[in-house]
Amino acid sequence: MDKTDFKKTLKHLYRPSTKDFELVEVPVMQFLKVDGKGAPGGEAYLEAVAWLYAVAFPIKFSSKIDLERDYTVPPLEGLWWAEDMTAFTSGDRDSWLWTMMIMQPDWITSDMFDGGVVKAVKKLGTPPATLRLEDLHEGTSVQIMHIGSYAEEAPTIARLHSLYLPENDLVENGHHHEIYLGDPRKSAPEKLKTVLRQPVRAG
Repeated sequence: MDKTDFKKTLKHLYRPSTKDFELVEVPVMQFLKVDGKGAPGGEAYLEAVAWLYAVAFPIKFSSKIDLERDYTVPPLEGLWWAEDMTAFTSGDRDSWLWTMMIMQPDWITSDMFDGGVVKAVKKLGTPPATLRLEDLHEGTSVQIMHIGSYAEEAPTIARLHSLYLPENDLVENGHHHEIYLGDPRKSAPEKLKTVLRQPVRAG
């Protein structure tokens, strides 16, 4: 049985340039999602991530056994915003809003999601109220690969918004999106790889 690795089959979405911003068309994709508020690494964040993986792996095994379609569980992703966007420049992490996500293949059904939740409940108890399987359509987006610690993303993000977008007559059309290709538990901060993505539209 072949095993699909979406980081390879969708290389244009997961392996952008580390030097230059790139425009990419992101198709409709479905995700496991949990919404929350607060600092990354905080209690709510860690609970959300734990639930995503606790559901994602039973779904993967169901796909492998029942459908004979195996795949590597895709990386963790996050959408980030705030009611007052100065919360990001001021470091007010408790005000950060987020949706943490794990992409699911298009053949994963709502019944398979429900089955994954049932198995996760046995381990973790009551699921988050916002846990769901839902489509995301970002369309035209700008992205770049950031190498280094999460704390060092700010200059690249600032360059995107203050230079690249206005110079190319583009404006934001959705939340700031990060795709975490590295595992901070296993990789040194300077070696972490994170895709930084911003959906856009013509200005």
